[in-house]
Amino acid sequence: MRDTTAYKVLTGEQMAALETGSFAGAPVDLTDGYIHLSTAAQLDETVDKHFAGQSGLHVAAVDLAAQGDTLKWEPSRGGQLFPHIYGPLLLETVIAYGPLDRDEQGKIRLPVSG
Repeated sequence: MRDTTAYKVLTGEQMAALETGSFAGAPVDLTDGYIHLSTAAQLDETVDKHFAGQSGLHVAAVDLAAQGDTLKWEPSRGGQLFPHIYGPLLLETVIAYGPLDRDEQGKIRLPVSG
């Protein structure tokens, strides 16, 4: 069974863009032609690999079912399947978001709604 929620790591500027209703993608997303997401199990490694040393980051929890045909699961790092959105990320499909924070064990805290 596939995850129903995935996560997008965003800079402060990118989070502000999403809060206006839609986010077209980070530079890497625009280059690759899709928005990169990570499952909860993949998120720590994604942040450590692609966002090391950056501050002011945010995490958006994305409802994958709401993506419809724009969502594709494709192999990437180590052959793992990652969720990719072929189109903009719409704020209406984000179920929670907040600053990227880590717990006492160094694991990323997932944003929760409400």
